[in-house]
Amino acid sequence: MKRTFLKTLVAAATVLALAPWAQAQDKGMVGISMPTKSSARWIDDGNNMVKVLKERGYKTDLQYADDDIPNQLAQIENMVTKGAKVLVIASIDGTTLSKALQNAADKGVKVIAYDRLIKGSKNVDYYATFDNFQVGVLQASSIVDALGLKSGKGPFNIELFGGSPDDNNAFFFYDGAMSVLKPYIDSGKLVVRSKQMGMDKVGTLRWDGAVAQARMDNLLSAFYGNAKVDAVLSPYDGLSIGILSSLKGVGYCTKQTPCPVVSGQDAEVQSVKSILRGEQYSTIFKDTRELAKVAANMVDAVVSGKAPEVNDTKTYNNGVKVVPSYLLKPVTVDKANWEPVLVGSGYYKAAQIK
Repeated sequence: MKRTFLKTLVAAATVLALAPWAQAQDKGMVGISMPTKSSARWIDDGNNMVKVLKERGYKTDLQYADDDIPNQLAQIENMVTKGAKVLVIASIDGTTLSKALQNAADKGVKVIAYDRLIKGSKNVDYYATFDNFQVGVLQASSIVDALGLKSGKGPFNIELFGGSPDDNNAFFFYDGAMSVLKPYIDSGKLVVRSKQMGMDKVGTLRWDGAVAQARMDNLLSAFYGNAKVDAVLSPYDGLSIGILSSLKGVGYCTKQTPCPVVSGQDAEVQSVKSILRGEQYSTIFKDTRELAKVAANMVDAVVSGKAPEVNDTKTYNNGVKVVPSYLLKPVTVDKANWEPVLVGSGYYKAAQIK
């Protein structure tokens, strides 16, 4: 009798121990489609999404598309076939997913655009991102502050770089930056010697650092024979590294000719090290851990049939609809504040930077 009672207790304890695990597996699968592993930030995004969603009881299918559009399409279609309840998608080209998303919608799959807006589809349910216009404002403001433009200094020579024209964010970054820089350009305090302005002229396809480096080479040889570049608007760290390589190649970043003021974005380790060396001037930190939490909150809500929390219902029109969005705040990082912002927050360990 005692042995039977003990067996019953052990069995009950086993069921209780397994109950949270069993319940955790009942939430279903979330497909996570990321564009590329070529940028450290997308690796962090993917890992953070998986970590948060698994903690909340979801299975995940994380795929990277190597910046190949057909590859991303195939991966998304495969996630739908495998029974994903929700798709979280950081698109390569925000205009090419309409058919795949219609197929997902037909099967009741909800779609959350992650970081990059998906264009031209009614089947984008929500959007989790940072305040992309503000990113550009912060990038340009760091240049204005470094040059002392507010105190009347100038004129200074500046060249402008934009992100990938197939990424909707690139236009917000550029427009945000120009909202700050254009008054100084109009007044003559900033001079774009190449006269290359507008995303059609300054865009950098696929955010490719080698393309940015080649363009900077051309600008330097064509417009700066006897003139000095004082600043370069760069929307992303990977481009900043290429731009700085070009500048170093013609004698910048020395005691005699310091680096121009070069902006950036994503606080990638290589660029933070560059900032500490006195090369890149600043970057924009976007805490992908927080973005992963926002996306996971959206997943939780749509799976349970609720409306996710959003804080913007006007800005992000994808050409078919205004997509309800949650925007997080970006933060400027430079030599003065990198340690409390990046190390103090636990995003990096000091040893990774120093």
